[in-house]
Amino acid sequence: MEYSTFGRHVAVDAWGVDFELINNAEFLQAHMVEAAEACGASVLSVQAQQFEPQGATVLVLLSESHLSIHTYPERGFAALDCYTCGETVDPQLAIDYMLAVLKPKTTHAKKLIRGMGELQVVEPEMKATELV
Repeated sequence: MEYSTFGRHVAVDAWGVDFELINNAEFLQAHMVEAAEACGASVLSVQAQQFEPQGATVLVLLSESHLSIHTYPERGFAALDCYTCGETVDPQLAIDYMLAVLKPKTTHAKKLIRGMGELQVVEPEMKATELV
């Protein structure tokens, strides 16, 4: 079987996020797994680290690639990114899910189209997602 090299990589800087939300690796891990599942990805493993005195990193390894977050609660900042290979899993859905959880005041985002030759940088369509 031959696989497509096509992939999408969404990176978001989220500012103005509540300290308590992004200073809890366990909370972030649970929501990151839900975000990965919400976009149709297959979770292979999860690595989470709570830092002292604050901050967290969570990496969700996907069959399709990865979803990650690194936080600076003292600055209200979270760096999120999701890269998925192929056409069937949309990384934007995972990002939208996490932004609905974190409710940042401001976001700055870019999407890379990868695996098709020259990298393409496009503006992602950011959607307000309601959590059920």
